[in-house]
Amino acid sequence: MSDVKSASLHELADLVFAVGRQLRPPADPAFEPCTPIEISVMRFIHHHPGTSARAASEATLLPSSNFSRVLRGLEKRGLVDRVVDDRNARGVRLYPTDKARRNHQILRDNWDRTLRGIIDDPATIEIVNATLRRIEDELIARRSGTDADRDQTD
Repeated sequence: MSDVKSASLHELADLVFAVGRQLRPPADPAFEPCTPIEISVMRFIHHHPGTSARAASEATLLPSSNFSRVLRGLEKRGLVDRVVDDRNARGVRLYPTDKARRNHQILRDNWDRTLRGIIDDPATIEIVNATLRRIEDELIARRSGTDADRDQTD
């Protein structure tokens, strides 16, 4: 890989990390604060309601013991419902609660206020979103081995 391409990829990762650190939690007293790991778990459950604990654990890169601890905490705080799987009595499905959906809406409103006016062109926002979505999907696919045959040096 060329030094220029490598430097550009490093800058991309560095900026993604830095921007994420600038997104502060809402000050709204109705907002249930979450740790970054809890946010990662809740994000996955919001995007995949009814997911299995195993899928959520794998997607959030948490070993099952750590995931179970995080999940118990979220459940205790009323953010996640565990529902016995109809097809497998030993399995559970995870759903965001009404409280979690309210929390998510407060977070979305906060991020809207935080980011509004930085980039106003909807087409530019969609390009950035699509690019970041592709990066996330590709990183997940590579980690899971679905692209093991792909040459990752392109």
